Amino acid sequence: MSTTWIVIIIALVLGIILSNIMLLKHTAKMEFKAKPKKDDKPDDKSTSQSPNQKP
Repeated sequence: MSTTWIVIIIALVLGIILSNIMLLKHTAKMEFKAKPKKDDKPDDKSTSQSPNQKP
């Protein structure tokens, strides 16, 4: 195997490793909010009005 191919393979492997580390750092800063379950009902649904409804 020629030296050029070895350098290309090493560069690709290092690129994948570095991109995974950067992705982990980025996702560590993210805030994941739990989605409400379908069984949960909003409180006092009858008194809330959507902006399109007239009072």
